[in-house]
Amino acid sequence: MLDALKVVTVVVVGVMVGVEFSVAFVMNRIFSALPEDSGQLGRAHGGRMLGAVMPFWYIGSLVLAGVWAVAGWPGQGAGLVVTAAVLLVLSVIMSILLLVPINNRSKAWTPENRPADWKEQMNRWDRFHYLRVAVIVAAFALLAAALV
Repeated sequence: MLDALKVVTVVVVGVMVGVEFSVAFVMNRIFSALPEDSGQLGRAHGGRMLGAVMPFWYIGSLVLAGVWAVAGWPGQGAGLVVTAAVLLVLSVIMSILLLVPINNRSKAWTPENRPADWKEQMNRWDRFHYLRVAVIVAAFALLAAALV
């Protein structure tokens, strides 16, 4: 049962990392290259869509890592899992304090109602997101290392 939990945790966190990495390094670059207002509209739609799913994914990943840490304590790799769980906690805190407030504003923007500094706000979101991606990549790496 513990082995199944480990695999599910690594898969769930790994797919989350893949989605967030794609947002940071693929999707937002595509949106930035689109003509006129298409990029801003694409980001707003992505903010609505992913904003509805990601809280469950982040919290679910954290819960899975926490259960693994408790169930696997004091076994081999438990320290790695605990550290990964701490990093996932950090990613949730970063999300709530830094990214969600910007996302909540930007997901409702249209070319007609967006603020004058909308690009600066998107750049700030991107910088915070890059940092969050680094944190969850590190958590994923620790979870994967704990498997071996």
